[in-house]
Amino acid sequence: MIRAVNIKKSFGDVEVLKGISTVFEKGKTNLIIGRSGAGKTVFLKILVSLLEPTEGEIWYDDVNITQLNKRQLIDVRKQIGMLFQGSALFDSMTVEENIRFPLDMFTKMTKKEKEMRVDERIEVVNLEGSNNKYPGEISGGMQKRVGIARAIVLNPKYLFCDEPNSGLDPKTSLVIDELIQEITQVNQMTTIINTHDMNSVMEIGANINFLHLGKLAWKGNKNMVLESDNELLQDFIFASPFLQRLRKRALGK
Repeated sequence: MIRAVNIKKSFGDVEVLKGISTVFEKGKTNLIIGRSGAGKTVFLKILVSLLEPTEGEIWYDDVNITQLNKRQLIDVRKQIGMLFQGSALFDSMTVEENIRFPLDMFTKMTKKEKEMRVDERIEVVNLEGSNNKYPGEISGGMQKRVGIARAIVLNPKYLFCDEPNSGLDPKTSLVIDELIQEITQVNQMTTIINTHDMNSVMEIGANINFLHLGKLAWKGNKNMVLESDNELLQDFIFASPFLQRLRKRALGK
């Protein structure tokens, strides 16, 4: 579990985050959504300790990471997996080498142990037979799966995903969503996903945090979205006429 307590962040005279408090639950897909400029990216960077808040606390279970020094933060970061928006794979490395990279950097595992761990993760993301391929030789969806395998190769307690469906077609996006959800539930990780994909919201939104102008404007789950009377949320989710008609049909209007 991760808790944010009264998180504020200012850059000069500009206050980007205005006192956000929320809980990201273990074993669930926790989403952060909102329009551009809502503060999603800044909030995510604070949650993963890449930025310090101007005010407030971030708790990883019973540890207040905002009070840790750099050395202590390194130990916490070893428990974090990160899936970047563009996958951020090394073009000169094979699939196997990309996934093994965190093991080479942060563990003293033997070569055999690393090979076994990598093969296990490749199987989890359904990429058997792709060990020796390079990122340029596989599709965007497969690259995302390599990124997921690398993110979980250290068996993290906390998984952060920044726009995991960016650049993917709807069908592939659904596969990635389902994979992240399955990994989260099986491994009981605390997974936080920064997304603008409304399909993800409606498919895997177990715990949704909607930001608006630096504030937490709504919190709920995918089953509560359609029935919510929060006008800011409805304007964001159902921006298109098609989605507005879909909501009306769902509500019997």
